[in-house]
Amino acid sequence: MTYGIRSIRVGLLNKVFKTSDVAKICGVHLRTVIRWIERGELTAYKLPGRGDNRITEENLVAFLKKNGLPVPAELKQHERVLIIDDDPSMSTTLQLVIQRSGYETAIAHDGFQAGRLLTGFKPTLITLDLKMPGMNGFNVIEFIRQQEDLASIKILIISALDESELIQAVEIGADAYLQKPFKNKILLEHINNLIRN
Repeated sequence: MTYGIRSIRVGLLNKVFKTSDVAKICGVHLRTVIRWIERGELTAYKLPGRGDNRITEENLVAFLKKNGLPVPAELKQHERVLIIDDDPSMSTTLQLVIQRSGYETAIAHDGFQAGRLLTGFKPTLITLDLKMPGMNGFNVIEFIRQQEDLASIKILIISALDESELIQAVEIGADAYLQKPFKNKILLEHINNLIRN
C-alpha cells in the first residue's frame, strides 16, 4: 500500500495521525474512522478552533491490536520494553538482545525506578525479575494490575526462582515467565508473542 506509507511517516514524525491517515492505514473510508471516534472505539482529540480529529500513535496502535488489525511495520518498531532487574550485567544483556530486535528499551534496577518509568517511558511490555531489593517483582505486578492506565502492559517474568514461584507470579497478574538460564531466541519469541496478542 504505497499510498499509506507517506501518511504513516508523516504521522510518525508528529506522533499524531489525521483521520485520513487512519483511514488509509486501515483500508476504510474516512467516514468509518469518524464513526469509530464518535462511538468511542478509537480515542481521539479535537484541534482547538478547527474541530478536526487527531489520533496519537499510542491510541492508534492500541485500536489496531484490540480489533485484530495489522500494525504497520513502521509502528511496530516503536514498541517499548522496560527491563526491570537489579543485576546490571543481566539487564544490559537483555537490553542488547531486545534492542537488536527493533524495540526501544529502558532499564530500571528496582521497583521504585520502575514506577517512575512505567508512566514516563510507557512500555508495551516489561521483563521483570522477581527477586529485587525493596519493592520485589510480586509487588510490581500487583501495582501494575491495580492501575487502570497501566493494566494493558504485558509482563514477562525472567527469574531464577523455582517454578512454583513463577507460577504464583502468573496467578497474580504476570502474562508469562521464562526461567533463567534461557536462550535469546526463546526470550524474543516470548516478547514477540506477548506484544502481538
